[in-house]
Amino acid sequence: MPHTVGIGIIGMGWIGTVHSRCYRQVSDRYRDLGIQARMVICADEVKNRAQEAQERFGFEHWSTDWEDVISNADVEAISIASPNFLHIDMIRSAAKAGKHIFCEKPVGMNPLQTAEIESIAREAGVISWVGYNYRWAPVVQYARKLVQEGKIGDITHYRGRFLVGYGRDPNGILSWRFQREFSGSGALGDLISHVVDMAHSMAGSIQSVTSTSETFITQRPIATKGTGDHFSTGSAESPKGDVTNEDYVGALVHFSNGARGSFEACRVIKGPGCEMAFELNGTKGALKWNFERMNELQVHFPDGSDEHDGTTLIQSSPKHPSYVQFQTGPAISMSYDDLKLIEATEFLKSIVSEKQGEPGFKEALAVAEVQEAMKKSWESRKWEEVVSLRKS
Repeated sequence: MPHTVGIGIIGMGWIGTVHSRCYRQVSDRYRDLGIQARMVICADEVKNRAQEAQERFGFEHWSTDWEDVISNADVEAISIASPNFLHIDMIRSAAKAGKHIFCEKPVGMNPLQTAEIESIAREAGVISWVGYNYRWAPVVQYARKLVQEGKIGDITHYRGRFLVGYGRDPNGILSWRFQREFSGSGALGDLISHVVDMAHSMAGSIQSVTSTSETFITQRPIATKGTGDHFSTGSAESPKGDVTNEDYVGALVHFSNGARGSFEACRVIKGPGCEMAFELNGTKGALKWNFERMNELQVHFPDGSDEHDGTTLIQSSPKHPSYVQFQTGPAISMSYDDLKLIEATEFLKSIVSEKQGEPGFKEALAVAEVQEAMKKSWESRKWEEVVSLRKS
């Protein structure tokens, strides 16, 4: 008999529907694990979104009150796909009820909230998980293995970026992501969080940073509550509201292992569609990966021969982690949703094994500590040390 985990999801916008779709596929894609998600209840403050989600994904119940998800006795694990300002209250309530928690990044409104959230989950003894899905691309997992095995040598350079133009249209609506009172930070929490997590995964901890930020589009059409998402557009004639957080973040980075690097993220840039990418150089070789071509990894392993001193393209194949759950032959493309399905599976595996995996709130806190140093640098215009925010 499969081990069934009762699932509740809070927030049925775009990412909530992705979570729902992925949980439903775990027992198919990973049938050998013997794990099955039971879709118990979904909640959204907009009634028709909650009802539609129940119909689409087979939830047993729906509600407009997120507390109904937490109080449901059949729910063992909760996905939080709500705006950032709601994270801490939902996590506090879920942890108190003994529910395991999958929260989308950045896990709270700001780094200090992330520290409190990490403490709440740790003291409650619940499994936590964070939506850093880009680390689950099969060739990224393979790249990490190469680094860990020393195939790249000592890391000397790391460049991470997330250049995505979802906000490039000035008539893109003023969703909660553009408002400090609901989101906290902008590109720092939404995009740099992924960049820092990937850097931690690939190159290790970060010692110090110097950073800058900018808001390029200062007003946007006011959104209609409960409709659209951060990709939606309004009319140039619509009433406008102020954008109150940053569109762009850049940073120079000193890693604890002595490597030097740079980070960059922007949500209004023209050109890149979803360029979440890294380039890593070591004393023995180099790696390059870009989500826009997520099934390809560029590797450079010089062998002392000028004739062979170039980059090799590796395509995803059954030899790479998790790929065989989706495709049986090499070079067949996988997708964003596949990465979310992998992380949903890893979350459920942690619950069933009763063993905390990565990335959980501990890893989210490590990202938040770097973000806090970046914020300090915006004010000081100096290098800032990355310090622990962990509560005892």
